[in-house]
Formats: sequence, structure tokens, C-alpha cells
Amino acid sequence: MPQKIPILIPRGKKVILFDGVCNVCDGFVQFILKRDKKGLFYFASLQSDIAQQLLAKHKVQVKELSTVVLIDGDKVYTHSDVPLIVGKDLGGICIIFYAFRLLPKKFRDVTYNWFSRNRYRFFGKKEVCMLPEPEWHSRFLDVI
Repeated sequence: MPQKIPILIPRGKKVILFDGVCNVCDGFVQFILKRDKKGLFYFASLQSDIAQQLLAKHKVQVKELSTVVLIDGDKVYTHSDVPLIVGKDLGGICIIFYAFRLLPKKFRDVTYNWFSRNRYRFFGKKEVCMLPEPEWHSRFLDVI
């Protein structure tokens, strides 16, 4: 079992766990970082020990890195809920994404899961997890 690492998440901040080798996930993280002027979101790759600890703590099972996970205090969101909540929290033009909450979750998740299953085929993947720009290191829980 991996060594337990102390996880320090500042109060009021949210954590996004993402597939670190997925080009789409990398793009999603870069999109957020460029627009998150308040520093609300912190990140960790699903491949990291820290992410595995957070998933275990919140009793979330992620099969084959098939979803991004948003942890907001004691609440955990997955699949199509994540981009909607992120869009709402980022504000500005990004709040438009939140309007998709009006669609039935089952429909949203079926669409999300189809895209997730095909994301490597459509957009490829990296051999290793992304390294954040130096100005963003403090926002990544799994960067040493």
C-alpha cells in the first residue's frame, strides 16, 4: 500500500482529480487555471497517491480513470456534473455551461461516458502526467 501523505487543502477550496495522461483532461485543467483568478481550484492526477487517498476518504471508486472528480468539502461530483459546476464557479462566460444542468443527468452522463471512452482515440494521450507551469505548482497537490 502506498505511503499515506498528508493532504493540505486550504479551507473553501475545491479539488479536481483528473487523468494525468489524457490530453482532454490536460486541456480542461489548463482552461481552468487560466480563468480561475480567485485560485478556487486545486488539482491532482488520478494516478497519484494523493488522489487515491482522497478517493478512499470519500469512498469513491473510479473505474479505469473514466471521469474527472470534483471534491468540494464533503461533497463529491463526477462525470457530467464536474464541468457544469466548474463553469458556474469560474463565472463570466463560463457560466453558460451551467445551463446544461437542465438536461437530465442520465442523458448528460451517457454523453459524457461515450466521450470519455473515446477521448484517447480522438485526442491521444501523453506518456507521463503533465507538469504544471512554475506559477501554478502550488495549485497541484501531487507536485513535489
